[in-house]
Amino acid sequence: MKIKWYGHAAFMITTDRGIRIIIDPYQPGAFDGALSYGKIADEADIVLTSHDHDDHNYIADIEGVFDHISIAGSHQVQGVRIKAVSSFHDPSRGKERGDNLLFVIEADGLRIAHMGDLGHTLEKSAIAELGPIDVLILPVGGLYTIDSQEATKVMRDIQPAITIPMHYKTDKCAFPIAGVEEFTNGKGLVRDAMASEIVVTKKTLPGQPEILLLKPAL
Repeated sequence: MKIKWYGHAAFMITTDRGIRIIIDPYQPGAFDGALSYGKIADEADIVLTSHDHDDHNYIADIEGVFDHISIAGSHQVQGVRIKAVSSFHDPSRGKERGDNLLFVIEADGLRIAHMGDLGHTLEKSAIAELGPIDVLILPVGGLYTIDSQEATKVMRDIQPAITIPMHYKTDKCAFPIAGVEEFTNGKGLVRDAMASEIVVTKKTLPGQPEILLLKPAL
């Protein structure tokens, strides 16, 4: 399986069978130019959007004929199992920013969780609903999502083999959120992939949990 980070919360997962899954595509230039990552114009077979904000739901540029999943529940699409778990975009049960979906993708013997704009730590029931996770894609920037301390708790509660931070301040994201360093500081196993894309298999999962940093592709 390949995991590619476009930037912000947008990823493409490509299975060994070549099924292309794009998650939370952003609108380039959204929020008066605060989000300046490049245009996502790849083809997809499946598109997942966690909620209806311009930095997570812009499917207009995506090429190809694809299945779009944006509701909670269990889905089986093109041989891929996808579970969408309900959560909230804020700590007030959605009263501030609405709902959010947590996606669990099962393919190639792996379970990948993308947490969208999660705005709160998780209760035990939600962790149980997600199930065991191999790769956790986790917002860490705060303000609009969980912050570094809350993200650390979510990571430790879920206990994935690999955690990939997302939704943090970069030179192409001018949101008033924290950089990734606030999340990685003081943590031992942090590895910079020096690339926007990695290949993950069940056999190559690390023996000890690690935080893996990707570079934005766009």
